[in-house]
Amino acid sequence: MFDTVVIATDGSGSAERAVEAALDLAARFDATVHGLYVVDTGEVETTPEEVREALERALATTGGRALSFILEAADAEADEELVTAVREGDPADEICTYAVEHDADVIVSGTRGRHGEHGYLLGSVAEELVREAPMPVLTVRQLEGEPNPEREDV
Repeated sequence: MFDTVVIATDGSGSAERAVEAALDLAARFDATVHGLYVVDTGEVETTPEEVREALERALATTGGRALSFILEAADAEADEELVTAVREGDPADEICTYAVEHDADVIVSGTRGRHGEHGYLLGSVAEELVREAPMPVLTVRQLEGEPNPEREDV
């Protein structure tokens, strides 16, 4: 039923749960897994010039960690074929484009990310994926009581 699973990750705690769910789904169907991190260029472009370079480095580091988490988690499963990629642009647009380019059967995403006015409910990227993606989107929410580092200061 599923040959290609795209995991959209931003490195958040909710994305880590999505990775686990996606790898389980892929293992059940012997599917290829694509781990994708998108550097949000809109976030970078709206940052003051004097801190832009530092933000780009921080986002690259976050992306590397997020993809490393997928690689480590997949290594534990060891059955799936795994591809990782980094894109730049609007996260929802890039995720949809990537999924179409790789003929994905499903996109898996966490529901709590870091952005948008509705981000605390569903996550603005997850919400946009659900509305815009041409293939099914599996959203994985953070469990009640699980720490959410992105929301601790709120």
